[in-house]
Amino acid sequence: MQRTQHCAAMIYFSGLLGFLLVVTAEAKVGNSSQGSFCTETKQCLLFNLTCQTRNYQVRRYESVKLVSTNETARFLETAMFPTFSRLYKYITGENSDDKNIEMTAPVIMRIPEKGAFESGDFKMSFILPAEHQMNPPKPTCKEVYIEEMKEMSVYVMSYGGWMSTLTDNWYSYTLSSALKAGIKYSKGFHYSVGYNSPTTLTDRHNEVWFVVEGDPVCYSNV
Repeated sequence: MQRTQHCAAMIYFSGLLGFLLVVTAEAKVGNSSQGSFCTETKQCLLFNLTCQTRNYQVRRYESVKLVSTNETARFLETAMFPTFSRLYKYITGENSDDKNIEMTAPVIMRIPEKGAFESGDFKMSFILPAEHQMNPPKPTCKEVYIEEMKEMSVYVMSYGGWMSTLTDNWYSYTLSSALKAGIKYSKGFHYSVGYNSPTTLTDRHNEVWFVVEGDPVCYSNV
C-alpha cells in the first residue's frame, strides 16, 4: 500500500514538474511582446520592462533556447543573407524531425565590434517557439546549432526603417552616447534586433541592445 502511494506521489510530482516547466517555457516566448511592435508572428520573445528614460529602455529577458548560425563578413548586409537562409531552411524542415517550425520574433543578430573594413564573426538567431523550447529538433546543417540565451538585462534603443551597417552603427553609437559615464555594459559586441519580414515596407521596428553589466541604471533626466 505504501509503495503504491509512493509511486502515485512520484507520478503526480513528475507531472507537476513537467507542467511547471512548460509554463516556464511559455512565459519566455508567448503571444504578446508587451508592446505594439511585435505583430507579424504568433509568438514573440517576452520581457519585463525594468525602467526607461527618454532615450532608452532597460529590459529583463529570461533564459530561452535559440537556433543560431555564424558568418564571417565585413558588413552586416553581407552576413544577413546566408545566416537567414540557413535558419529559414531549419524551420521549414531541415531538421531531425522534418518539422515545419513557426517563425517567431525578433530575429537577433550579434554584431562584433571591429574596424569599418575588417571582417568579424556575425551570428543570427531565431527564438524557438514555446512548444519547442524543451526539446527542439536537431539541425541537419552542420553550420546551424541550438543554444541557450542566458538570462540578461539589456539597454535598448528602438528605431524604424531598415537594419543596415549604417543604421546599426548610428544607433549603437547613439545608445552608447546616451549611457552616461559609469554605466557598465558588455564591450566587444552588441545585438541588432529586427521584428519585421523583409517584405514589410512601412512601420518597421528595429532595436539595438547592449548587455547590462552589474545593476542596470536609468536616470530620470536622460
